[in-house]
Amino acid sequence: MVRGIHRPTVAKVDLGAIKINIQQIRSHMKPDKQLLAVVKGDGYGHGAVSVANAAKEAGVDGFCVAILDEAFELRESGFTEDFLLVMGLTEVRDVALMADANISVAVSSIEWLEQAIPLLALRKTDNPLRIHLAVDTGMGRIGIRTESKVRAFESFCQQHESLHLEGIFTHFATADGEDEFQVERQYEVFKKLVASMKVRPKMVHLANSAMTLWREDYETDAARIGIAMYGYNPSDTTLPLPYPLIPALTLETEIAYVKQMQEGETISYGARYRAYEGEWIATLPIGYADGWRRDLHTLPVLVEGNACPVRGVICMDQCMISLPKAYPIGTKVVMLGESHGQINGPSEMAAAIGTIGYEILCGISQRVPRIYIDSTHE
Repeated sequence: MVRGIHRPTVAKVDLGAIKINIQQIRSHMKPDKQLLAVVKGDGYGHGAVSVANAAKEAGVDGFCVAILDEAFELRESGFTEDFLLVMGLTEVRDVALMADANISVAVSSIEWLEQAIPLLALRKTDNPLRIHLAVDTGMGRIGIRTESKVRAFESFCQQHESLHLEGIFTHFATADGEDEFQVERQYEVFKKLVASMKVRPKMVHLANSAMTLWREDYETDAARIGIAMYGYNPSDTTLPLPYPLIPALTLETEIAYVKQMQEGETISYGARYRAYEGEWIATLPIGYADGWRRDLHTLPVLVEGNACPVRGVICMDQCMISLPKAYPIGTKVVMLGESHGQINGPSEMAAAIGTIGYEILCGISQRVPRIYIDSTHE
């Protein structure tokens, strides 16, 4: 996708904030736990390779992604770290590529392993396929669910030298909320599934950002840090953060056009908004093709610290706002982030339109250039 480098709409990413967040999280973890940086979804919209470089500088122990192509992107960008885990489902046809690239993969069935065995003979290296057994303890997404199947899975791996059962993991459905019963129930199921194995794998892990922030006492070999690494609350507004994190991304644009309206003149598609006499309207070069969704019309943006409401329907490439006075073309507008001490955060924005902060961040399209700064070097 083309990037809009010839217009002023940009997403500024502070890699220094990401490094500080990693150090902050690490300081609250038990020293024997590994910290894994989750950079799926193009680093939650921040840029996977740049974020991974910052995380590497901050001393993470490895990386997690969601799909195989994200793992290959890191390998092809020079990341030779030993631990790189694909946590989503992968196609069995690609097992030789995974093994050769020393990529760990989540597997949810013996049937998948059975299909993998003959294909692993096509490897160019002697690397075994590194496997993390996914177990479903209550998320209902992927994973084996019974002790007997866990034992059968383990036994199958032990019978084949081309397979290395490196880990076992699960994911919690309510770790970012207040449902302690569901969390505890899943934890007990997970412990039983792990205990059913003859040999405990090298890495037994269950902690995403929410489990790491609020439930550090749950036993795990590694913390998989996603949204918290970027400085955001995984529960949005449900639970307060236990310690400060620094938001890493600011979405900015500039005023591209300004006009003064007469009473009753209309703005945007459907002519749904009618201006008042003398209202100053600015056009911004950002719209829903950039990830600035149509339902965000209920939220103001920030111009020199002033909250300016959106007027009319948000278009594909542009939107209009009401100004308290005439501002010159080129005046900075903060869509998401901090301006003069006021913040439009993804959690607050998400709460207003019935979604989650993750979707706000991941929804910023590739048309918006990412500009990288490092506040720790300023």
